Amino acid sequence: MHREYEDLPHEVVLSIQRVLHISSEQHDDPLDVLSNDFNPVDILNEYFPDEASLGQIEAVRSRLAQNERDLQHEIDSLQAELKQDQDPSRMQKIQEMISDLLGQMSRIREKATESEAVVRNITKDIQVLDLAKRNLILSMTTLKRLQMLVNAITQLEDHIAEKRYDEVAQTLSAVKQISATFKPYTSIHRISQVWKRIQELQGEIRAQLDVDFDAFYLQNSSKPVKPAVIADACAVVDVLGSDVRIHYIDRYVALELKEYRRIFRATDEAGHLDNISRRFAWFRRLLQTHEIEQGRVFPSEWRAGWHLCAMFTEITRDDMSVLLSKTGSSLTVKLLLDTMHQTIEFESSMAKKWATPFEDILKATSSISSRSPKSISSAFEPHLGVFVDAQDKALSDMLAPHRKPSTAKVVSSTDATPRSSVDAGENNPAPIVVLPSSTELFYFYGQTLEQCAKLSTGQALFDLCSLHKKWLRIYAEDVLMSRLKRHPSLARRSADTRYDIAELNQACLLINTANYCQTTAVELEEKIKEKINENYKEKITLQNECDLYVSVISTAILVQLRELDSACEPAFGVMARTSWSSLNQVSGHSSYVDEVVKVTQQVTELIAPLIEQKKYLRNLFDKASSLILTKFTNALVKSRPLKEIGAEQLLIDLQLIKTCLMKLPDSLSTSSYTRSLTKSTTRLEALLKVIVTPVDPPEGFILNYTLLIGDASFSNFQKILDLKGTSKADQNNLLDYFLTITSTKTELESTSFLSSLDMDPPTTAQFGVLTSPGSSRISLPLANTPAPATGAAEGIFAAMVSPPVSGPPTGSSTDGHIGKGNEAQKREVFSDIRRFVSFGLRRDTAT
Repeated sequence: MHREYEDLPHEVVLSIQRVLHISSEQHDDPLDVLSNDFNPVDILNEYFPDEASLGQIEAVRSRLAQNERDLQHEIDSLQAELKQDQDPSRMQKIQEMISDLLGQMSRIREKATESEAVVRNITKDIQVLDLAKRNLILSMTTLKRLQMLVNAITQLEDHIAEKRYDEVAQTLSAVKQISATFKPYTSIHRISQVWKRIQELQGEIRAQLDVDFDAFYLQNSSKPVKPAVIADACAVVDVLGSDVRIHYIDRYVALELKEYRRIFRATDEAGHLDNISRRFAWFRRLLQTHEIEQGRVFPSEWRAGWHLCAMFTEITRDDMSVLLSKTGSSLTVKLLLDTMHQTIEFESSMAKKWATPFEDILKATSSISSRSPKSISSAFEPHLGVFVDAQDKALSDMLAPHRKPSTAKVVSSTDATPRSSVDAGENNPAPIVVLPSSTELFYFYGQTLEQCAKLSTGQALFDLCSLHKKWLRIYAEDVLMSRLKRHPSLARRSADTRYDIAELNQACLLINTANYCQTTAVELEEKIKEKINENYKEKITLQNECDLYVSVISTAILVQLRELDSACEPAFGVMARTSWSSLNQVSGHSSYVDEVVKVTQQVTELIAPLIEQKKYLRNLFDKASSLILTKFTNALVKSRPLKEIGAEQLLIDLQLIKTCLMKLPDSLSTSSYTRSLTKSTTRLEALLKVIVTPVDPPEGFILNYTLLIGDASFSNFQKILDLKGTSKADQNNLLDYFLTITSTKTELESTSFLSSLDMDPPTTAQFGVLTSPGSSRISLPLANTPAPATGAAEGIFAAMVSPPVSGPPTGSSTDGHIGKGNEAQKREVFSDIRRFVSFGLRRDTAT
């Protein structure tokens, strides 16, 4: 088979096989099978299975040539047949046949239409008869219904004349049901007369019912009406419609409460605000009489008692609104609360009586009148500002003694009441204490919240929440924060006293108190959201107040750090004044280190058991470690030149301080704290090890610098030379070597931790920029202090800079960031033009 058939679709191949009568199942020659997966190698292997068969190659070639000639002959015959089939005369004949076929189809369609018309004409009379039958049946049914309606109207007239309301209810219901089918035929004179008569009869029934119901309501002794008659009349009212029933209910309610309006007028003594209990007592007696006498005749579906209650609620609410408005500023909290409690108790009793919420009772009756579904207690809500103002005054009186400057004395842990003793009782007091005023404040909050929620869950409760927020801020600022401001009377009397124990105790006490207030404020917010209406829930938040108490905690920690700084200051002063360059040999650790370790342990051991939440203790230890290392670094810089022996001595001192700081958190120690502290001290060790290295030979000294410090910063290298006390001449030579060597080390960074080292540190500690050497679980911003520019892991050398509170660390903008943050930064030998000019001038001077 020709190779061009390999690309034919399988369906085309099968079609060719059918035309050529080729069977894919029975064939002698493998070339007779056309397929897409034709493989000539397989065919050749079939023709020549072994080497001996190659001798028959001429015979195979002859047979293939004969097959090709046969196929060509078959193709020629097929082409001739196709040319014959494409004769134009034959195509014209086929078109004529198609035209004849279409003509026949058109004639068949015409015959079918004629047949349909004949059939319709034949069945026309039958269709007329069917229509007549349907109309006759409808007419007979309508006449029969009309006869039934007329008979029912006649019976209804007799029942009305005899006042047989039980029969009237049944007959009238049947009349209304039957007459509904005649509504489309009211244009017919006879039907119109019947329809008009039905309306007249309903009017007669209404007139009779008015007389009988009024006689029953007014209890006319001359013409008494039996309750059974009214009970049957109620059934008639239900048939007449809901609007009629509303009319009689409103009439009954108005008559029953007519006396109430007269007795309890706002101008009379009985109608005064303090006599509201008499109103409720009167209505309870009326309701009892209604249930025993008149109310028994009304069907339960009418809920006459509910309507009495709803109308009484509307009248009383309007009276209360008028009375409260007239009272104005003279309205006392006691009168308001007493009146409102009685009102809420009455509404609860009504809800309990009918086992239905009071609001649902009002809603169920509001659909039958124009009354708005509002309770009596809603009249008091616009005046609950009196209650909120009273709580404001009560809070002011409660906290006044604690807000006075004269009473803002240092309070030790023994002067305060354990918070848990309020919860667990006096038999199991907790060792951690808070200020008693804080527990009193939130106890008062809880009481007022419950009380206000019973009165209103709307605007009044929202106003109370705003009041709570106000006094939370006042308590934080005027009570807690004021105790952290050192007064002249609290200043140390002698320089021998390293730290103030009372000041530390009070800071611990205020940390516990602020934490208690912050935690309880969150619970208070959730409780308010549970009780307040949905419209106000999104507006309730105490986040700002909670943040304020976190700020108090931060300030208290700052006070403790200040005391630690004061305690360590003399020892680090000795370190700064020591002449390290004059040391001849290293002999153990220095004496000032003992003092640093001693006071650090004393301060931390005093504070540790007094702070309740260990997360704040961990935060304190983080910042204390940062403070100690910062003071050590500042003293190191101030005491330059160090020389090799002095740097070795400081390395020993640093190891002892590091050991002390590692033990600082004790059981609170975490791997992150240890890891970060190790990182900070390792940098100081690297700094001192570079200083220990002799400058001769220069290549070894610079190589050691690049290995330990890891940068090519010109200014950082000069800081090392300054700390070593290298002479100017030697510095110029070393700087030349440094530039020559580092210019070939492209892998070095342009900055390192030395970039943030301040060579002129401040005299006093800047607490606002202290950062945690460890990754503490919490991050407490110091009060009124911006967050430090560096992260927790990079904090120690950023803190060494000790910048002003309002600005970023010195040197951070000059040498870029520290550590891994600069991996993508391109290393430059000269970071700015000023250093290049300075280097050129130094070279000229040297030459």
